[in-house]
Amino acid sequence: MTDETKKNGHEEENKETVIDLETAAAEAQAEEAPELDPLDILREENEKQRDQLLRLAAEMENLRRRTARDVKDAKAYAVTAFARDMLNVADNLRRALDAIPEDKRTGEIAGFVEGVEMTERSMIAALERHGVKEIKAEGEKFDPNFHQAMFEVPNPEIPANTVVQVVQAGYSIGERVLRPAMVGVSKGGPKAEQPAATAEKPE
Repeated sequence: MTDETKKNGHEEENKETVIDLETAAAEAQAEEAPELDPLDILREENEKQRDQLLRLAAEMENLRRRTARDVKDAKAYAVTAFARDMLNVADNLRRALDAIPEDKRTGEIAGFVEGVEMTERSMIAALERHGVKEIKAEGEKFDPNFHQAMFEVPNPEIPANTVVQVVQAGYSIGERVLRPAMVGVSKGGPKAEQPAATAEKPE
């Protein structure tokens, strides 16, 4: 027997050994792994599909809510720039009225003054219909989110940081500030309480 023949014989034996080991491993695995019930397979697939559908439904609901919120905001704040410009017009009407002395508002220009006042009221009412509202300021505690301090007023009779004068009215649109109110703020605070008088001891 030649060396080559021996070599081929060994290779054949090795191949058979490998095939036997693979067969044995496959048989052992088949014995260990129980047969899957077709119903269990269907239930698992059904559960996966259900989970995917629930996730998709949740994503669609979130998208619907975001879209509804965006549409609502677009409607509420679409007139923001226009409303801000109209407030400037209303300010000019108010300045024109304030420039007329009280003793001059009767007689020939009484009708004119009344017409300007009606125009101002009509404009403010139209802005309110579109969600623009005046910010309460006078007498309120100063809030930097809604008020812009222009000066301080020393007054110990009024608590500190109280709005005592409104230079220019502020307005909001929806939940946003259209423009802050320009105000004067009190400086100082309430008077200190006087100490109680002590009773005199009888002699």
